[in-house]
Amino acid sequence: MRKTIAKEMNDLEQKVKNRWLIALAAVGIHISIGSVYAWSVFTKPITEQFGWDLPDVQFTFSIAILFLGLSAAFLGHYVEKHGPRKAGILASIFFGVGTVGAGLAIQLSSLPLLYLCYGVLGGIGLGVGYITPVSTLVKWFPDRRGLATGLAIMGFGFASMIASPIMNTLIANVGIANTFYILGIIYFVVMLASAQYLAPPPKGWVPAGFSNSGTAGSKQIKKDLCQLTANEAIKTRRFYWLWLMLFINVTCGIAVISVASPMAQEMVGMSVGTAALMVGLNGLFNGGGRIGWASLSDFIGRPNTYTAFFAIQMVLFFLLPNLSNPILFMAAMFLIMTCYGGGFASIPAYIGDLFGTKQLGAIHGYILTAWAAAGLAGPIFAAWVRKTTESYTGTMSVFAGMFVVALVISLLVRLDIKKLKEEAKQREKSVELAS
Repeated sequence: MRKTIAKEMNDLEQKVKNRWLIALAAVGIHISIGSVYAWSVFTKPITEQFGWDLPDVQFTFSIAILFLGLSAAFLGHYVEKHGPRKAGILASIFFGVGTVGAGLAIQLSSLPLLYLCYGVLGGIGLGVGYITPVSTLVKWFPDRRGLATGLAIMGFGFASMIASPIMNTLIANVGIANTFYILGIIYFVVMLASAQYLAPPPKGWVPAGFSNSGTAGSKQIKKDLCQLTANEAIKTRRFYWLWLMLFINVTCGIAVISVASPMAQEMVGMSVGTAALMVGLNGLFNGGGRIGWASLSDFIGRPNTYTAFFAIQMVLFFLLPNLSNPILFMAAMFLIMTCYGGGFASIPAYIGDLFGTKQLGAIHGYILTAWAAAGLAGPIFAAWVRKTTESYTGTMSVFAGMFVVALVISLLVRLDIKKLKEEAKQREKSVELAS
């Protein structure tokens, strides 16, 4: 009997995958799909080659972000039902075909086909590819959720820095269509290979040195406040608090990204070259903020992290119109970018804390509709306020006001957390009395 148990334990240990390799596979997928942030590299060459209007070409990116949010919401249940490996394969097919299809659209000089391939098909691949590794990592790192999600989503943030120079080189040497063909095949191979290693941890698995029951000599895994399905989660008030917090953070962040260069030139008299340098460095701080803030959230807690995001940005957006020094202006922008990226990276861990990991991928997908909405609303809203007020100062003031709202919401979430903790204590007492 003892030999049988020992054999089963040994088999289990052999079947358990290396969670750091799971994280590496997640980074592989996110670095591939994160190349969507380098779309602007294609806009000028495409407009010059075909004479299409710049807003029409840029609309391809908006469609992709829209379908990222929609597919994440509608296919989140697919991820939970069929597992991360199959979901990762599905993402690689959609994103690979979408990118290759974009090459065909360029070859055929068809803007609608470009919308369909890169925007719709590529966008679906983006959505599934975004939530699949993240929901898996949260389950593999119950002790360091923020670090795990930060690692993957950091890859998404840094992807444009890696992809942009490669795209520029390829476009110059092989043309736009062939660039899409080459990249599509590379992304498909990288994502498909990464998906093969993705798998959820075995039932009851915990990291070495930890336990679920507080066994002597081991650290206890912090219990989630509850375990809800996606359909149960969307019936709670705290789901919509998280949705609004992400929406405000992304709306203001994307709006600032979309006008960073002209805003810097107008508000502090920055030169075109210096403004371009600032825009490039924004990506570095965006990516760094993802791993930095998410890791910090493991120590200070997700509620404190989001309160810090909004308090910092509320102050900075009020200050920006009054900053005349280009160095101080850039420092403020870089700090805003860390909060923008950190908001993306910390939200999956926050979802796990508040709703559990039962259907985390599906819940994450629902909340990412805030990203889709913000991707459309942010740049349009920034342009409208700029036109109405005839100054970026008015835009910054409106955004500062939005962060006041977000700060209040981040405090309201704490009331729900307090209530859930009290209910958990009552359940524990009831169990003790019953036994």
